[in-house]
Amino acid sequence: MNIAVVGAGAMGSIYAALLSEAGHTVWAIDPNAAHIEAINRDGLSLTGPTGTKRYTALRGATAPAQVGADLGGPVDLIVLATKAAHVAPAVQGLAPLLGDETTLLAMQNGLGAAERVTQNLPQTSAPVHVALGVAQGFGASVLGPGSVKFANMKLMRFGETHDGDSPAMERIAQIWRDAGFQAQAFANLGQLIWEKFICNVTLSAPCTVFGQTVGDMRAVPEQWQIALNCGLEAYRVGQAQGIAFSFEDAEAYITQFADSVAGAKPSMLQDFEAGRRSEIDVINGRVPVEAAKAGMTAPWNQVLSDIIRAKEAAFS
Repeated sequence: MNIAVVGAGAMGSIYAALLSEAGHTVWAIDPNAAHIEAINRDGLSLTGPTGTKRYTALRGATAPAQVGADLGGPVDLIVLATKAAHVAPAVQGLAPLLGDETTLLAMQNGLGAAERVTQNLPQTSAPVHVALGVAQGFGASVLGPGSVKFANMKLMRFGETHDGDSPAMERIAQIWRDAGFQAQAFANLGQLIWEKFICNVTLSAPCTVFGQTVGDMRAVPEQWQIALNCGLEAYRVGQAQGIAFSFEDAEAYITQFADSVAGAKPSMLQDFEAGRRSEIDVINGRVPVEAAKAGMTAPWNQVLSDIIRAKEAAFS
C-alpha cells in the first residue's frame, strides 16, 4: 500500500517506521524540516523496551503536495497523527493525497476527532472514507531529529465513525498486525475512545501542573488523588452519556494504566516544556463541555484546565 502518515511526531514516527518495514511505501509528513531531513538522510531511530533500531525504508516530506507529486496520484491510506490543534490545516492540505479508494484514519487524543476531520476535508470528486483509531500505552517522545523513544506498545484499535462491524476496518487492523502492532477492529469504538479519554484526563493536566512523569506523580498521594479525581469525574460524565464501559472499577482501570506508563511524560507536559500550546481543550478541557451536555459540572477538570490555559497564555 501507499501510506502517508501526516504528523510525524512521536507516535506518527512509530507508525511510519513499522509500516514501512512491513513492505508498504510510507511517507512521513511533518513541517519539522530538521526531523524530515534526518529521516531522509539517516532513517528513523526508534528506541523501545527491546532496544534501538534504525528504519531506512520510509520517506520524509514536509507537505502532502510533495508526496502527491512524487507518487503522481492519491495514497491508499492516510494516518492522521497530528495534535488536535493542527487537524484543520493538516486536513485542508490533503487534496493531493485523496482519491476514491483513500481511507483517512484519524488518530487524535481526546474527543471530537471525526468532527474536526470532516469539517475540514477539501472538496473532492468522491466522499472520503473517514475512520478512527485509538492507540494507548505507548508513552512516546521525540528525542531529537530522526530519533523517537517509546516506553510500551499496547493495543491499536480501529473502527468506523459509526457503530457496527466493518470488513474495511478488519483489513486495516490486519495491515497493522502485519507491521508488528497488536491491532483489532472494533464495532463500538466510541466506548474505547472514552476509555482512553479518562486515562488521558487523569494524567495529562495533572502531570503538567505538577511537572512530573506519571510515576513520580503517582508516588505522591496528594498529587495522585487530584489526578484520579479528574479521571473519575470524566468517567461519571461518560456514564451519564450512556457510554458502556468495559469495566466496573474505574479507579483500578485507571491506576493499572498509569502504572503501565510510569516512566512516561504525557504529551501535554512535553508540549508545555517546549513552550507549545497543548491539547488541553480536547482532553481535560473537554470534560466540562461534555458534562454540561448531561446537566453536570466538572470542577476538578475545569480548575486544572484553567491553570494550564493560564500558564500557556505566555506562549506565543
